[in-house]
Amino acid sequence: MATSSTARKRQAPDLAADTPNRRNKRAPSTFKRFLRLVLLVLIIIAASVGATLYYTWPSGASLFNFLPNSVTSVESEPAVIEEVIQESPALSLLPAKPIFVRLEPFTVTITEGGNRTRILHVAITLQVAEDRTKTTIDEYMPVVRDRVLRILSEQHPQYIQTSEGREQLVATLKHSLSQPFNSRSSGPDISHVLFTAFVIQ
Repeated sequence: MATSSTARKRQAPDLAADTPNRRNKRAPSTFKRFLRLVLLVLIIIAASVGATLYYTWPSGASLFNFLPNSVTSVESEPAVIEEVIQESPALSLLPAKPIFVRLEPFTVTITEGGNRTRILHVAITLQVAEDRTKTTIDEYMPVVRDRVLRILSEQHPQYIQTSEGREQLVATLKHSLSQPFNSRSSGPDISHVLFTAFVIQ
């Protein structure tokens, strides 16, 4: 009897020592099971959403069907772009592509004072509002060049070398070139007169 009680006493501490180790082993396995369950649920949800979209999405439809019809029609039907821009104030505010008309360079003799003369070499580019104005200027190019030459030949070398003189020259050229070329039509719509070269010798 003493022997069996001694054996039980010896076995009891061993079981008590094993109990914390068993608890430590069970805790990670429970956490791992929870993670696996969460991952499995997420995979099932993703698969079900993907399958639903695959079978219910119209064939050939854009991913951006949530946009208004006016915007998607601009992308799909180029023929109605102009109508959409006219109807939508936001789209009509988009900047238009600039239209330029480049004139051949001008070289004129100008008088500085007394009998002294100097050479003025100017290259001019006109920025116009529309293609119709560009076509009109191209058709009346001899008249355009004559008007520019007359104005340039009247300039004083010292004055047009100043910023104020150049601004005044730009305003004079713009006013003259905006006048009608004939009595049956209005003058060209010129936005800016730009100097691309300006040399006085």
